[in-house]
Amino acid sequence: MKYIMIIAAFLFSTTAHAASIEEIAPFLDTSMNTEPVPISSTITIIEQKVRDAAVKVVKAGARGGHGSGALVNYKGLTLVFTAQHVADGILGGRYYVFQGTELRECILVYSDELHDVAVLYVPQEFQFAKPLKFSPRKNIIDVGEEITYSGYPSDHRLMTFRGRVAGYEILTDAGMQILLHTHGWFGCSGSLVYDSTGDIIGVLWGIDVEHVHSTGYNQAIGNLMWVSPIQNLHMDLALRMLCEAKSNKHRACR
Repeated sequence: MKYIMIIAAFLFSTTAHAASIEEIAPFLDTSMNTEPVPISSTITIIEQKVRDAAVKVVKAGARGGHGSGALVNYKGLTLVFTAQHVADGILGGRYYVFQGTELRECILVYSDELHDVAVLYVPQEFQFAKPLKFSPRKNIIDVGEEITYSGYPSDHRLMTFRGRVAGYEILTDAGMQILLHTHGWFGCSGSLVYDSTGDIIGVLWGIDVEHVHSTGYNQAIGNLMWVSPIQNLHMDLALRMLCEAKSNKHRACR
């Protein structure tokens, strides 16, 4: 039997209440003001753009849990793509997204539990974080192709990863899944994965797990990640709730 583990950092609290500044302050990376991160000259332009678009996602009222996501510009709308198990509340629910010291409140507008994909709307633009233009890959990526993503594993600051497509699996309900040979850990769920040209290949949602019969325990395999292909996301459906709420139709809704 194949075991897979979703990799939000910890289970979110199901107790609903308004988040106070004291609750969300630990997620802010205040050290970024005084300790700039040195970036190697070998990092590609695409990798830098992917890093600039990555955000940490926190459910309003959650205690100790987070996931990752990425800012996406879709026809002038600022959105966050993440995993559904990271943003698993009701449509219209409030979340917080962070990059460095910047914090924005956002609204859940799309939730696909089957394919583990969610979309959040960010009403107020970021000053420093930079959304990437929505550019989904048209076809499923080939085995061996290079990929990159940035996310927030465990309690670490933003990290950038490289890897390759290792293969595919077919899930009974959700269909084809992409498997990556890279590194990931709890908290990376929801990261957008890109190919070398900057096209989105999918949403990272799981880590492979091996059942060790001799011990009876499950062992997480930290270099084999599961990704839901971006082809599972249909933007017209994803934006239906948001477009219905806008009295003046935005060009993204036309």
